[in-house]
Amino acid sequence: MRRYGKHTDEDDIRTRPNRKGNRPRTNIRPKHEDAAEGMVLTVDRGRLTCLVDGRAVMAMKARELGRKAAVVGDRVALVGDLSGTKDTLARIVRIEERSSVLRRTADDDDPYERVVVANADQLAIVTALADPEPRPRLIDRCLVAAYDGGLEPLLVMTKSDLAPPDKLLELYGALDFPYVVTSREELESGNAADRVREHLDGKITAFVGHSGVGKTTLVNALVPEDRRRTTGQVNAVTGRGRHTTTSALALPLQKARGWAIDTPGVRSFGLAHIDPSRVIHAFPDLEPGTEGCPRACSHDEPDCALDDWVAEGHADPARLYSLRRLLATRERKEGD
Repeated sequence: MRRYGKHTDEDDIRTRPNRKGNRPRTNIRPKHEDAAEGMVLTVDRGRLTCLVDGRAVMAMKARELGRKAAVVGDRVALVGDLSGTKDTLARIVRIEERSSVLRRTADDDDPYERVVVANADQLAIVTALADPEPRPRLIDRCLVAAYDGGLEPLLVMTKSDLAPPDKLLELYGALDFPYVVTSREELESGNAADRVREHLDGKITAFVGHSGVGKTTLVNALVPEDRRRTTGQVNAVTGRGRHTTTSALALPLQKARGWAIDTPGVRSFGLAHIDPSRVIHAFPDLEPGTEGCPRACSHDEPDCALDDWVAEGHADPARLYSLRRLLATRERKEGD
């Protein structure tokens, strides 16, 4: 039975009142054109510390952002109380487009990727030459994540007083990225920080490495005003250190322009989210040789055109070996 006639008038139609007595909801969201710009420095249980006009401001993510999460390094827009005084809280209403992303998964079978750092220019991979022993497979995985996310790699080798760096340098020499070799004495004296700082000027650098390699000790030397608790201990049975950095933190560099982002120590670096086809972009000398490859070529099969490209002298064979080693890293465990 029709409630209204064929031709109804809007004034005759009854509207159901809002039972809560508040304004009806709308899908139209405010643009917040007057929002202030900021940078996320750290995230702790839903609270985000942001740098706004040179002061630290505590903030929360606005509900309108949905499940989109802000991470350390994100450039954000904030509204509300931006004074930064105690017990005040601002609101993040927009996360700006990211220039780079460092991502990882818990393991290679985990479908959920985690963004560790946003907008970093460089990834400093810190590894000890001994105590604990270096883990090349973990380094490979960090390199793949860096290349995939748009970060330039920097290899920092610590504890050279316990073992020489020759083997690692031979393994990664063909990749042609910068590196620094330091000793425990240099870390304690600050000389290591001075040499590492030369590679950080004007850049946002994320530091990653498994526990016990001296990563946080190095960051403390770079930013002495905000020292983080370090481990200094390595388990004699497992050869691994204990996690002491529990959250990522961006710190302004001293004696140089730029930022150092200290991240929690990792024991695994899953690459389930990585598209292997993007890794080739980090090898500009090899990329032109892929034009003759069959569709969906893995670059490690009999018909791959890169073999002929290298045989014709267009690139160093060691570079092709390095590319294939990195592409195969998803099929290998870090400790292999």
